[in-house]
Amino acid sequence: MSEIVNIFLASVRDGFVQVSAFVAVTVLLFSYVQYRTGGRLVEKLEENRRAGPLVGALMGLTPGCGGAIVMMPLYVRGSVSFGTVVATLIATAGDAAFVILALAPEAALYSYGIAFATAVLFGYAVDRFGLGVSRVDRAVRNIGTTVTDGGVSAPMTGNKVHHYDEAAAGEVQGLVCGADGHHDHDGDSVRESSVMRSLSLAALAAWWVAAAVGLGAGVVYLLRGAPDVPMVADLSFAGLFTVAGLVGTTLSAYLYFVGRKYVGHGDVGHARDTFGSVFETLTHAAMETSFVTVWVIAAYLAYEYGILFTGVDIGGLAAAAGVLAPIAGAVVGLIPGCGPQIVLSTAYAQGAIPFSALVANAISQDGDALFPLIAIDKTAAVVASVYTTVPALVVGVVLHYTWTAVFGLPQFGFGVL
Repeated sequence: MSEIVNIFLASVRDGFVQVSAFVAVTVLLFSYVQYRTGGRLVEKLEENRRAGPLVGALMGLTPGCGGAIVMMPLYVRGSVSFGTVVATLIATAGDAAFVILALAPEAALYSYGIAFATAVLFGYAVDRFGLGVSRVDRAVRNIGTTVTDGGVSAPMTGNKVHHYDEAAAGEVQGLVCGADGHHDHDGDSVRESSVMRSLSLAALAAWWVAAAVGLGAGVVYLLRGAPDVPMVADLSFAGLFTVAGLVGTTLSAYLYFVGRKYVGHGDVGHARDTFGSVFETLTHAAMETSFVTVWVIAAYLAYEYGILFTGVDIGGLAAAAGVLAPIAGAVVGLIPGCGPQIVLSTAYAQGAIPFSALVANAISQDGDALFPLIAIDKTAAVVASVYTTVPALVVGVVLHYTWTAVFGLPQFGFGVL
């Protein structure tokens, strides 16, 4: 029982200081750029269609799903090509990027660099040569009827799979941004309760204090060479590390499960063209980071308790799996959303899966960016998923056989701090 409690406390503490505090800074910077540019970034994207796949890959590469989600309404409006959508989804880093950036920055640089190059090449290839998109589109439509809610299915023309009218475009924009820009992750309006709102605002303010202290402790922790930190509660470095971690994770859980329903802007995984104030920017960054925190802690606990209760050597199993590891990474990437990808990224940082599986997952995963497209046209969403999984399988398998043999770099633990 003592070991179970110690694992729980250590996971709760370390997850916030080692990952979430750095996530908060990254999300805040990206959100602040959106706030300062006032949505002009999206206007520029629409004005440069020829550079679509390159710009889409760059937007997908930004940590989190915000950049990728911005591209989906542009496709629905006919402003960007289907190749741009494919490039965006291939390069999508999702919230899992925060985990790798914090725990294995060198691995993040290589894996997302490979994903970016793959995205640009494959995106332009889809636009230029089609690569059988129309045939895959027809095959998917033969399996089930597409529900478009205002969109009109049509054979592939130019570089788009479907053509949509303005009603469909408006619906996707509503799904992405919300009618008034204030909704939670489930699309519900902000609940009214003066007591709960005051409590949630206080939790939000305290969360940023914990994040600031956690960031400072996290930087010192890295500068000291990532030593073991005792679990204490005092004014020492270890005490600040512990208190910031435990308080930060507790507040993250409250904001994600409760607070976002009363503060607003709990639109986790959904993008906005811009933010109306610094407060909105800070709130969005806190809510996004709280979501990542919850999943990171869950991944930590699942891994640690899995080893404790089963005694299984997960790293050994992954090594024995051989080429099946990157294939599995690509398959996991088919699951929409960032949760499973965060779990996989955490497993890599723990030495449980090889680098080839990490890259395959990075290419295959679509994060939350696929949800707006699923809501309007399931066919287009399925086709896009197919065209992100194929290069993921190819690149993952190639890296499995070449990463160590050709480049001399280890499959397990590469770039992990």
